[in-house]
Amino acid sequence: MAGLAGLILGLALSSLAPGAIALGAELVMLEQPGCPWCKRFNEEIAPAYARTEEGKRAPLRRVDITEPWPEDLETIARERLTPTFILMDEGLEIGRLRGYPGDAFFWGLLGEMLAKLPEAPTSGTSVNQGQAQ
Repeated sequence: MAGLAGLILGLALSSLAPGAIALGAELVMLEQPGCPWCKRFNEEIAPAYARTEEGKRAPLRRVDITEPWPEDLETIARERLTPTFILMDEGLEIGRLRGYPGDAFFWGLLGEMLAKLPEAPTSGTSVNQGQAQ
């Protein structure tokens, strides 16, 4: 049975567009050329995002809505408003933020979405380690 599950997973992953991220959390940013709020996000948040805890938990993935839609995002609703931030986990939409509210509000709203994710993996230390069972 495990062999069949592995085969199905392998087939599913091989059908994704090259460079697509299939598993794990990611923050998908829908953007388009000439978007002033995308520009503001790029100036205020983007330079540091990858180095933050939030960026490590959900790396930023950019999708230009004027380009062909990525195959691995076919299950989520498309947007015309940019920027739109979609928190994905294991290929499922967890939350959506339409527009960029400025750096003062972005982090709090992103934190609310990230709180909906399953617990992040720990360093491998069990809380029961060393305790009698």
